Amino acid sequence: MYARDLVSDLIPVLRTSNTGIEAIQLMDEARVGHLPIVNNESFLGLISEDDIYDLDQPEQPIGNHRLSLPRPFVLEHQHVYEVIRVMWEEKLSVLPVLDQHQNYQGCILVQDLLGHFAGLSAANQPGGIIVLEVNQTDLVLSEIARIVESNDAKVLSLYVGSPVDSTRLDVTLKLNRMDIGPVLQTFSRFNYVVKATFTEGEYTDDLRERYESLMRFLNV
Repeated sequence: MYARDLVSDLIPVLRTSNTGIEAIQLMDEARVGHLPIVNNESFLGLISEDDIYDLDQPEQPIGNHRLSLPRPFVLEHQHVYEVIRVMWEEKLSVLPVLDQHQNYQGCILVQDLLGHFAGLSAANQPGGIIVLEVNQTDLVLSEIARIVESNDAKVLSLYVGSPVDSTRLDVTLKLNRMDIGPVLQTFSRFNYVVKATFTEGEYTDDLRERYESLMRFLNV
């Protein structure tokens, strides 16, 4: 999926003629903490609630104030992974999307991004989760998939992360079945380290930490 596929029709744009008070009202109505400022089709920057609260005269047009606004954006043809990266790094509630001529096309809502990520990671489908810990040099995804499939299961999604200051990798698997016992036994026979597991109604400490990190991101 590309950035243009996630553009929302619900995000208003600000003009330099809008006042700070009007901007806050629009943010409240849209339930976002940022709004784009657009001149015709040109994206000028992204203004936040904090920027507006810092204005000496919020009843004056935004264009009357000397603001140094950040200008984060993605191009409409960029992949959703780039959208996730920029929104995470910039801690944004909305992310502007521009076309190849740098014209403003709309914004992506963090809630819509989360919904897409849920589908991308198969989070909205039933199934067990296994987190393996492997050395970087030992990671063979085809072998991991073969072990899962040898137990009449399928990998719905897989992602790899690297803990800070570690030469090992966390490989998170979402399977299409809740009974993951046979898969765990096979991983054990092949000397894989199972770092964490999750089945319906049960969180391990590791997965709870991941969930809480996601919730902190959504509250930016």
